[in-house]
Amino acid sequence: MVCAGRTDTGVHATGQVVHFDTSSERSRRGWLLGANSSLPNDISVTWVKPVDDDFHARFSATARSYRYRIINRLERSALYRERAWWVYEPLDANAMHAAARQLLGRHDFSAFRAAGCQASTAEREISRIAVQREGDWITLTVTANAFLQHMVRNIAGTLVAIGLGERDFEWVGEVLQSKDRKAGGIAAPPHGLTLVSVDYPASFEIPPAVDYGPFAAGC
Repeated sequence: MVCAGRTDTGVHATGQVVHFDTSSERSRRGWLLGANSSLPNDISVTWVKPVDDDFHARFSATARSYRYRIINRLERSALYRERAWWVYEPLDANAMHAAARQLLGRHDFSAFRAAGCQASTAEREISRIAVQREGDWITLTVTANAFLQHMVRNIAGTLVAIGLGERDFEWVGEVLQSKDRKAGGIAAPPHGLTLVSVDYPASFEIPPAVDYGPFAAGC
């Protein structure tokens, strides 16, 4: 079984894509119901389709999108305690957004990779990054061709330091240029992170990812 991307323990996914080879013959409905009957309650298959032999869940992907959710208010949340990072001190989402924009484009993201990351190169290309506030919720959305281990969590932790006023927005660029993980902020907790979509060439006709429940923007 091959996944489009790995996630850390505690990280969620609403748009994970998986492929496997089989000689068994079943209807799509049979594969869907059969798989879900054997999976634990916190994993659910939402669609199934046959694909050509040249499809690969990981290597055929052209981009991946993650969302990091922060609940920013004085009181903690009982319902979303495992779905968002609770930060009780006020955060400046506008400053966080301005800082995040410095990460757009192709860069060496060594300063945002985990010490144990095994990727052969730290070069990645971020095509979209934004920080938005909706009420008590602050959402970081990032799309890139691929990600390094802990990359989004390390970006989120660095941006929160800016949102708290501990650093100015230009600090992100300085951290990026340093290529030194120790120069950045803390790694944000894993439970605020969700893999929300994986993009593929249109020829594969992969269904688009759909947000559900507390993972959807604005909840």
